[in-house]
Amino acid sequence: MIRFDNVSKIFKKAQVLAGVSLDIQLGERIALIGSNGAGKTTLIRCLLGEYTYGGEVSIDGKAPRTHRADVLGKVGFVPQLPPPLKMPVGQLVTFAAAVCKSDPRRIHAIADRLGLDVDAIAARPFNRLSGGMKQKLLIAIALGRDTQVLVMDEPAANLDPEARHIFFQLLAERQDNCTMIISSHRLDEVAALVNRVIEMDMGKVVLDDRVADDSGMDTLLDCHVDLRRADPAIAKALEGWGFAARNEGLSWHGQVAGPDRLRFLGMVSRYVGLLTRIDMQEVTGVTLQ
Repeated sequence: MIRFDNVSKIFKKAQVLAGVSLDIQLGERIALIGSNGAGKTTLIRCLLGEYTYGGEVSIDGKAPRTHRADVLGKVGFVPQLPPPLKMPVGQLVTFAAAVCKSDPRRIHAIADRLGLDVDAIAARPFNRLSGGMKQKLLIAIALGRDTQVLVMDEPAANLDPEARHIFFQLLAERQDNCTMIISSHRLDEVAALVNRVIEMDMGKVVLDDRVADDSGMDTLLDCHVDLRRADPAIAKALEGWGFAARNEGLSWHGQVAGPDRLRFLGMVSRYVGLLTRIDMQEVTGVTLQ
């Protein structure tokens, strides 16, 4: 499906990629992790055909530099930093759908599931949207087409908890017929989404490991948190996750997307001295639309 063969890249005499070789198959969900400067974004840019490079890169046997239209027609990309586009949202959706010969109504439908009404903001320039709205629209454009490869750089960073859960559901719907590469600085942010972890450092692959294929990307956890005493700091944090207070702020209840469980536990661990109980139970038969 995707092949990197001894790929190297030099910027101003600095070696950014140093002989990267990888084979990635259809249906694999890759966590591409590493610190800033490890080479993750450069490797992605080579896959998208945006950089020249040494070695070979191919998707279904075609090089992204020489078969750009064919390759990019199979790839959906969600960048970490939204592009500074001034194009109105309605025109952007129409253009994105036309490029990949897709129906713009599919983009509208996915955006609606994420809580974004495209019609209501159709006349607004893309660069005037909030960070969360930009992210939802970029995800809708990437998923609203028949792609075989999804490349995502910190894709859920600007999403609220409910939108994150919807996003994970959308990925779950595509997991059997799509290859996913999810770039992140932290494994705990994406651990529950993937079945393979590739870590980069100084332009090289330093870890390539299969992980347990627990594909519960669309699960939802019912959570209860009890506190020793009411505290405004943890209250603000829990409210940010959509939790509601009970018993004068001593008990809190809310729901957390399954793939976000480590992220949530990392948040509450900062207040470990206040905690008397955390209970997390998987909710079955729940689908958010």
